[in-house]
Amino acid sequence: MAKKSTAKPTTKKPTKKTARKRVKTIARADSPKASLPVQAPIPLSSVLGHDKALAQLNAAVASDRLHHAWIFHGPEGVGKFTTALAWGAMLLDPTSAPGLTGIYECDPESPTQRLLASGTHPDLHVVRKELARFSSEAKVRDAKLATIPKGVVEDHLIAPASVAPVMRTGAMIGKVFIVDEAELLDRSPTNAPTQNAILKTLEEPAPGTVIILVTSSEDRLLPTIRSRCQRVGFGAIDDRAMDVWLGRSGLEIGGDERVWLLRAAQGSPGRLRALCEAGAYQWHLALDPMLADAARGVHPLALGSTMTKLVDDWAGAWVKTGEKAGENRSKDAANRVGVKRMLSLVAEHARTGLADPARSATSLRTIDLVARAQKEIDTNVQMRMVFDHLAAGLSAR
Repeated sequence: MAKKSTAKPTTKKPTKKTARKRVKTIARADSPKASLPVQAPIPLSSVLGHDKALAQLNAAVASDRLHHAWIFHGPEGVGKFTTALAWGAMLLDPTSAPGLTGIYECDPESPTQRLLASGTHPDLHVVRKELARFSSEAKVRDAKLATIPKGVVEDHLIAPASVAPVMRTGAMIGKVFIVDEAELLDRSPTNAPTQNAILKTLEEPAPGTVIILVTSSEDRLLPTIRSRCQRVGFGAIDDRAMDVWLGRSGLEIGGDERVWLLRAAQGSPGRLRALCEAGAYQWHLALDPMLADAARGVHPLALGSTMTKLVDDWAGAWVKTGEKAGENRSKDAANRVGVKRMLSLVAEHARTGLADPARSATSLRTIDLVARAQKEIDTNVQMRMVFDHLAAGLSAR
């Protein structure tokens, strides 16, 4: 269980060896953080559509026996990371206390919240694959950002989790670590060095430490990791919450595009934003006539090549944007994301026909074909072949 840190500064003079070691740890664990900004947390009361998850977290805090390791799991883009950041901000703030409704709240103008809003709180650590850019090892820096490498975990989780908090505020928790996209922690069928490396830290971190693993693929975490963590489930948010989120998002979307995006997002704000940024509505307009032909049994010759080109163009633009920002983005990883979005678009087109008895059988078959295409991508079949195979299957009878 995470306990409030009571450690006091020592007056023992460090040896030259330990002093050098401590300076090295601080340089590796803290200095890159200033180069990777962390978004400002929102208040817990502003989290949309996750009342059950918030009630579970509030009860854990109120019990005065707060567990130190957590897994926030659920579909991609529904607000897991946003909630982790909001909860972590509350745990780090000494002004946090139950409000009139019993939900823990903190003073939005407190010194802690000002530090968090500016992204400079020294005891909030967000671990992402992008931290590899600041590694002291050239091999880690130059690798494509497809996983969270062991070096990032050692520098930004294991090392800083073993020492006392920088600030002594009297808050219920001294340090919070959030591992975003935790399913990317490097793992192989026969060896899992990165995930195994964090087992001891998850089991027994320094007092006053909370670690949150945020994942949309919990099954990719080792059973030994899952068994050490408390689990909090997140699901898609309802239409009303999606409308509220869209109003807050700053995205200016109206008309048919708004209707289509809200339907295609399926209760995921992150998915809606990603679809918008990828130009998915334009993909929909380009593909809809061909998908309609395929549903009638007419094979559209250009369907496979059109899907391939749309994904390839988007992935190439995404990589170039990263290069301008000094990032080493992986074209292969971008293609996989693009393929996933394209397959979701095809599935969404089919989903609209499930309620129609005349179309339901074709729609179900299309969804099965999409699942087959995803398996082909997962086994490294070339994107063009996957889309050509899918296009042929969609029009087959």
